[in-house]
Amino acid sequence: MNPNTASTQDVVDILTLDHREMEELLDQIQQTTAADLRRDLTDTLIAEVMRHAVAEEMYVYPAMEKHIPQGKEEADHDRDEHHEIVQVMKELEGTDADEPAFMDGVRKLDKLLRHHAQDEEGDQFPKMRQYLSAEKLVELGEQVENAKKLAPTRPHPSAPHSELFHKTVGAGVGMVDRLRDKLSGRMTG
Repeated sequence: MNPNTASTQDVVDILTLDHREMEELLDQIQQTTAADLRRDLTDTLIAEVMRHAVAEEMYVYPAMEKHIPQGKEEADHDRDEHHEIVQVMKELEGTDADEPAFMDGVRKLDKLLRHHAQDEEGDQFPKMRQYLSAEKLVELGEQVENAKKLAPTRPHPSAPHSELFHKTVGAGVGMVDRLRDKLSGRMTG
């Protein structure tokens, strides 16, 4: 563990907290009637989901594949779910927040994200705690937090969802995304 880091949260704690924050944003989006606020909240949600997904693909899924029985199959399943989530987020980016199709997309995203979180929390996270040491879980947590700082904030459906892509090209994509966010005034958290 980095001695400059005060946090001893492990990866399961961090990712579970991410899930709760995403669910809270989804609830806020669905409760607001102001289209501009709905758009801002959705942009923030998309940025958070992208950061979370990229960090999982960079560090969590390779650890699952290495340490958990049938981890490769579970990680592949999660990657497929991420791909579907990214497609829906890309559609939302191109839809006006006061169109009925926008809320249809939000509801679809809500369903996909909650299902994904339930799979991870109900099945995969307990396995991670069973098969990985406490030290490894904290180390993964630090890697996830660092990856989230560099990750893209926009969905890139044509980009490969792979550890290699995210570790080599992804940080540059994330930098471009954050610059675009700043120039456009897009709210990304």
